[in-house]
Amino acid sequence: MCQREPRRPELAAVVRDCAAGYREQHGLSCAEERVLRAIAACRTEAMGGHVCACDRCGAQQYHYHSCRNRHCPKCQTRAKEQWLQRQRTQLLPVLYFYFHVVFTLPHELNPLIRLNPRVLYGLLFDTAAGTLQTFAANPRWLGGTLGITLVLHTWSQTLLHHPHVHGLVSGGALRANGEWQRAKPGFLFPAQALSRVFRGKYLEALDALRTDNQLRLPDDLIELSRWAVLISSLRRHPWVVYLKPPLAGPEQVLEYLARYTHRVALSNDRLVSTSTEEVCLRYRDSAHGNTRRLMRLAPQEFLRRFLLHVLPLGFKRIRHYGLNANRNKAAKLAACRAALDAPVPPPPVVESAEAFLIRVSGGDPRLCPHCRQGRMVIFQQMPRPTRLPDLRATGPPASS
Repeated sequence: MCQREPRRPELAAVVRDCAAGYREQHGLSCAEERVLRAIAACRTEAMGGHVCACDRCGAQQYHYHSCRNRHCPKCQTRAKEQWLQRQRTQLLPVLYFYFHVVFTLPHELNPLIRLNPRVLYGLLFDTAAGTLQTFAANPRWLGGTLGITLVLHTWSQTLLHHPHVHGLVSGGALRANGEWQRAKPGFLFPAQALSRVFRGKYLEALDALRTDNQLRLPDDLIELSRWAVLISSLRRHPWVVYLKPPLAGPEQVLEYLARYTHRVALSNDRLVSTSTEEVCLRYRDSAHGNTRRLMRLAPQEFLRRFLLHVLPLGFKRIRHYGLNANRNKAAKLAACRAALDAPVPPPPVVESAEAFLIRVSGGDPRLCPHCRQGRMVIFQQMPRPTRLPDLRATGPPASS
């Protein structure tokens, strides 16, 4: 009798085992409940699927559908690859590469952000892009329009709340007369000056939102005097802005951004073990040279940290500005290539699902895993229920 290989630890297992208890103790918002239900049901009979049989030996396999939720660590790998391929074709042949930028919000704003995620994450995007474009438009620097792609990250390696945006910014700008102004070698804008302008823009807009009663406020910020103390404190300290050219070129940054463009907070590969008593995961300790360490959390605390990063429904966490803005993007990039005397890149290759599986798995996904000669053919569909089940969604049926 052959033994089954032990299952790899997954976020879904923690959700199935512990989310119902977490909901009873702490409650869940509608968005959080929706995310946890999707993760619990992902690739189980709750999502529907199909049954395949080998046309030679008759062996059967169950294939359950993915939830396709952007917070699920098992989903949207193909969507990520397609996004990455599109971005590669839109890179300009800019001398001195592109620049990797990071704009980070102070942790003092975290309680306010958790009450107003849609508004304040959106403000982070707009002020980061606005700061870059303000510098780019100045004739002292470039006197034109940049190409900017920003991706929101809200987590640290230990899953704590750490809102920031990563970006890929062109190493030059398109001027109004159609000329391309290159950046200096290894230098785009002074980081300290960017930090001051970013801080000023964000706090000015934040104060205006409070004045217009467009923010939900925690109890300790309802009084205007306490709000003034917070704003004054935030103005006194420098905000973190990182700006450097990637050593290995823009594709290195794209690869980094693509890890989390269609997924949130962590991958299942970081989980070492899960149980109803403890979740153990790997993380990089940046305070000690990015050494690999293990962190052990109670499941309730693990779920609390994960839920910090659930985004509002429909919120776009990848945004493009300037030359990369979706409006007239093709015409803008064509003007840039004309100014750079660069050829038009080939269109992105549209890869079929089967070709994608062959590429990532290194083998034919339709080859029978039992006899290694026949091919798996769909012979039965399993319809999906009309709604997701509760948080105790079950896995595949036990084999007889």
